[in-house]
Amino acid sequence: MKPSPDIARLLEIMAALRTPETGCPWDLEQNFESITPYTLEEAYEVVDAIERGDLGDLRDELGDLLLQVVFHARMAEEQGAFAFQDVVEAITRKLIRRHPHVFGDTRGLSPDEVKHLWDEIKREEKAERQATREKTGLPSDPEGSGFLSGIPTALPALTRAQKLTAKAAKVGFDWPETTQVIDKIHEELDEVKEAAASGSRDRIEDEIGDLLFAATNLARHYGVDPESALRRTNAKFERRFRAIEDTLKQQNKPLEEATLDEMEKLWVEAKLAEREPGVSS
Repeated sequence: MKPSPDIARLLEIMAALRTPETGCPWDLEQNFESITPYTLEEAYEVVDAIERGDLGDLRDELGDLLLQVVFHARMAEEQGAFAFQDVVEAITRKLIRRHPHVFGDTRGLSPDEVKHLWDEIKREEKAERQATREKTGLPSDPEGSGFLSGIPTALPALTRAQKLTAKAAKVGFDWPETTQVIDKIHEELDEVKEAAASGSRDRIEDEIGDLLFAATNLARHYGVDPESALRRTNAKFERRFRAIEDTLKQQNKPLEEATLDEMEKLWVEAKLAEREPGVSS
């Protein structure tokens, strides 16, 4: 079997993998729920390739992500729900509808006006979905009907917190000054200390959640994506800890035998070594 750039060939391969008796045993036993973790993982691997600036990896990871779309569509087709072509038709219809300034008569909009128009069209689409559900006797929209509805619960917690506060800010529910958010963080940190003194794990978890939520809000005020910021810090921590390991290895000293003071000293040295042009500290 030869590789092909044709999407139809990919659909044929997926169908073959899911064909009973002759297909792949692993692929055949999968369902939407079992595949979901892989879908999330592939999306994160796309992000990782982008952040590393590796376009070769990005090509491959986008292919892996596309496979997830094809896989889900194939399982839906087997159930008579929809097929891959319906997925394509739905997104093309949505893109055309949400860009009347490109495909319609609305022209000369600013970026802010485009964003406002996009949000307005999304609200119209949601209302139409709800009306269709009511007409066909389906349950109400699982996303709910409140102002903050429509933000997927499966999003990473930091990303969802950012989106929740950003949406609430649209109706004025927001700290007007960044300094107020910083004060809120100090307040939440004090409450974490109080919770720790109480010894209640539930209370500690609750207050740490409040602290993280406030920190996410601060990131939004500064125009920083909290997920990207934390990934950057994770990479920095890993890089500096690896420097500690490398130095100890040169000294023929196992990591487990190093004292905290020794590791702290090596951490500071790694941090100072990074203070060069183009390297974050």
